[in-house]
Amino acid sequence: MKLFLPQAQLEEWALGDKADLRDGKLVVAAEGGASYPTVPAVHFVKLVSGEDTHQLVAKVKTEPQLASLGADHLETSVLVGETAYEVVPGYVTEVAVAPRPGDKKPNNETDLLAAFILNKMG
Repeated sequence: MKLFLPQAQLEEWALGDKADLRDGKLVVAAEGGASYPTVPAVHFVKLVSGEDTHQLVAKVKTEPQLASLGADHLETSVLVGETAYEVVPGYVTEVAVAPRPGDKKPNNETDLLAAFILNKMG
């Protein structure tokens, strides 16, 4: 299952010695150093100017996907042509999240990330 991990969250985990990024992988200390491949990405949170013709708001795009759109990414902003967006930088990783007994099935990426945090970082 693919998850978006904001850069700020990863920095918090690194400071707490819970997880870190090494050689393009998320290394989780709680799992004895298990690692998951990561790809730099951004989460589009807000349209700043122009029209959202690519329907990017609320989506996550990796760096290769941004390149294919001809997008320019600089920290917390992305320009696609004349359209400007506010973004949250981070990484996409793929993890296997096993549901715990009694847990409801996650409905969205936020629930999935919460389940991952509870299971792995709790």
